[in-house]
Amino acid sequence: MGAYSIKVRGVVQGVGFRPFVYRLAQTRRLTGWVLNGDSGVEIHLEGPEESLQLFLNELESRSPAAARVTAVQVSSVEPAGFRDFAIRESESRAQPTARVSPDLPVCEDCLRELLDPRDRRFGYPYINCTNCGPRYSVIENLPYDRANTTMSAWGLDDDCSAQYRDPANRRFHAQPVACPRCGPHYFLSSTGEVISGDEAAIRRAAQLLSEGKILAIKGLGGYHLACDARNAEAVASLRTRKFRKEKPFALMARDIDVARNVVTLGTEAEELLRSPARPIVLAPARLDFPGVAPGNDELGVMLPYAPIHFLLFAAGALEVLVMTSANRSSEPIAYRDEEAKERLDEIADAFLVGERPIARRVEDSVLRVGAFGAAFLRRSRGYAPGAVATIPAERPILALGADLKNTIALVLDGQAFVSQHIGDLEHYEAHRALAETVEDLLSMYKVPLDDLLVVHDAHPQYFSTVYALKLPARSVQAVQHHRAHIASAIAERGAWGREVIGVSFDGAGYGDDGSIWGGEIFAGSVRGGFERVAHLRAAALPGGDAAASFPVQAAAGFLCQLDNLPDLSAPPFSFPLRYFDSVNLLQKGVRLFPTTSMGRLFDTAAALLGFARATTFEGQSAIWLEQLARKSPRLAPYPFLFERGELDFRPLLEAIIHDRVRGRNPAEIAQSFHQGIACGLTNALLDLCGRRAVKTVVLSGGVFQNEQLLAALKGLLEPQGFEIWTNLAVPCNDGGISLGQAALGAFQDMGRGLCPI
Repeated sequence: MGAYSIKVRGVVQGVGFRPFVYRLAQTRRLTGWVLNGDSGVEIHLEGPEESLQLFLNELESRSPAAARVTAVQVSSVEPAGFRDFAIRESESRAQPTARVSPDLPVCEDCLRELLDPRDRRFGYPYINCTNCGPRYSVIENLPYDRANTTMSAWGLDDDCSAQYRDPANRRFHAQPVACPRCGPHYFLSSTGEVISGDEAAIRRAAQLLSEGKILAIKGLGGYHLACDARNAEAVASLRTRKFRKEKPFALMARDIDVARNVVTLGTEAEELLRSPARPIVLAPARLDFPGVAPGNDELGVMLPYAPIHFLLFAAGALEVLVMTSANRSSEPIAYRDEEAKERLDEIADAFLVGERPIARRVEDSVLRVGAFGAAFLRRSRGYAPGAVATIPAERPILALGADLKNTIALVLDGQAFVSQHIGDLEHYEAHRALAETVEDLLSMYKVPLDDLLVVHDAHPQYFSTVYALKLPARSVQAVQHHRAHIASAIAERGAWGREVIGVSFDGAGYGDDGSIWGGEIFAGSVRGGFERVAHLRAAALPGGDAAASFPVQAAAGFLCQLDNLPDLSAPPFSFPLRYFDSVNLLQKGVRLFPTTSMGRLFDTAAALLGFARATTFEGQSAIWLEQLARKSPRLAPYPFLFERGELDFRPLLEAIIHDRVRGRNPAEIAQSFHQGIACGLTNALLDLCGRRAVKTVVLSGGVFQNEQLLAALKGLLEPQGFEIWTNLAVPCNDGGISLGQAALGAFQDMGRGLCPI
């Protein structure tokens, strides 16, 4: 006979792990107990040694599908003489460090019950069990027990209580469990009409969608705005009301067969689409949905994941719906009922409202499959707030990210938790969302501010910087934007001492010299810091940040370095007046800002090839340019020279202008531009890596969302024996900045960072 104390860490609360342990102990005829503790699941186990070893072998190999076990600590202890095995009440003795489970899609068992008229949960939009349902979006405090969720207001009826306490039932200790008799419900509200009752409300919602109406639908992590994707008038109306001019809408397909008709799905993309995270997946469009993704050859598609989605389709909703975040353009998603009614009243024709409160806003995640596998564009529902790295920090760290695509990171007991997508910090509502997310994570994990290292972007005027400096933390530290990009990809791998050459290409970031960086190459490591060793040739940026919205304005600063320019007001260029106003600023030396931004170089190329108007969302002209390049086969690159630590854009732009004047196909020019960037960067990396005997290259920053560029670089670098690291667990765009900030801040805090951060 023996006895063990076992501590299991990872995503092991809220995923049916305690019931699994209970059943496993019963099978092996072991005694003791299991409970949710501060750091995960704690087990005391007694019985024959052979049975104990079998239990330990099966603990990881047979754990629930939604669980993610990261560590199992086993210690021999004295037997206490337990006669049975029990699930004990959760204990909280210290600062919690347990990983919170992301929200899970409805499982096949619950889906069968949901659609079975003979089942008592038939048509019930809050059906769930230990294998599925809300987690992060309903948890208010740790440990994960019903009293600490937004379901605490609803008591269990006798049937639900019996299932909750039955070890053989899959709802054993399922914290959000409920049924039509004891749980929350949905109702539909529109002008002069309130329909109560789940079935009637959902049936009316489906009818309104079929009639071309726009609905606000409460889901797991917030409201969606939905309409018939094939109804061009409804889609156009949604754009007008939402103030979203051209940015693509996401689609929800009724099932995987419909999704296959909408987009071209490879094996990996389909696996992503059907995975427990149920993200939006970008894939090549097969069908045209007017107004859904103007000028875009990709569509973002997701499958139903909450019971309310399946019930809408079952009630007759059309097989493809626009399903976009419920907000006005650039604002955070609405998730509180009163807030949704106020902010969406002029957008939605009706509201399908669920009574269960949402603890925090969690938008849909967005991924695509590219040259290096699945890559995040937005990391949120289904993934957040999962730990994405282990960082050797000596105290808790809060990293506040950047002002675009903001996320925050919290490092606690070495675990780096990255929040859900918060958004662009341009508006007051987004400022509130950042503050709420910070307060929420610190409160959930009971982190005192007086023992916290706060890390922020080096830009002195970022809202996240101003917010950081107001926090009553023990110490506050700035990290340079582009170094954080590189560190984010390294942090995922924990290779703190690995010497790399890191390429950080994006639109803008505050540089060490106060100028606008964005085309940077670094050498070094997270442990030793990163030295800037090369960059894009500097250009003048007339008007500063405003140039990011006007490609021709950015182009003025690059093209002024070229001689013998043709008449850019005439075809084929036809530049508008804004370009010439920008040239006047350059000549007068007024409001000029030096920049090495690769993003603005892409804008310049797009302007020369026909995108001479204002953009309506971030990165639009670069996306347009990439899609143009896809229409051409791979061609010879334009010259993009690397000399004396600079990537010289002048020969590249001269070649574009020459070929445009002589009438070359714009798609071919776009392809040669992409190949030129890839070849020029490869030559720079061969030079820099050769000098430093480095074989690891890191690529991060928003420009590397460009699959044409990534695929070309992979084809050029891998045959040379380079190991190429890109972001895997967080986005390469600014959504991954907080992780890189946390990593660099930790090593600088410990006195191990030697170079600027």
